[in-house]
Amino acid sequence: MPAPYSDDLRTKAIAAVERGERKTDVSRMLNISRNTLDLWLKRVEQTGNCRAIRHYHQGCRHKITDWQRFHEFVQQHGDKTQGEMAALWGDNVTQQNISDALRKIGVSRKKRLTAIENVMSSNARSSKRD
Repeated sequence: MPAPYSDDLRTKAIAAVERGERKTDVSRMLNISRNTLDLWLKRVEQTGNCRAIRHYHQGCRHKITDWQRFHEFVQQHGDKTQGEMAALWGDNVTQQNISDALRKIGVSRKKRLTAIENVMSSNARSSKRD
């Protein structure tokens, strides 16, 4: 995502328009679009400043918000699949929501069913020793 224009550039553009310069000339001089300048002027009218909006939430919100309760839930139902955990949790939570929440709290869902060794045949071992 591109960075917003600096507050300094915004205030210079607004000041130039307030001094009486034409919007088109200001937008060409500062290499910004006319629509951007109009949006800044509109923001000044509405809020009193033309600063960029910062620290807004990007992306979707988590369906699971009570992390302590979820951590206890994982301790209790850790042997189940993510789909089964989603059905037990309720609140229209999907398997993907459970997966994302597990990643957020740092719990790995990889399970090793058996301890698998790299077993070489006895002939391969004996020939490797020689």
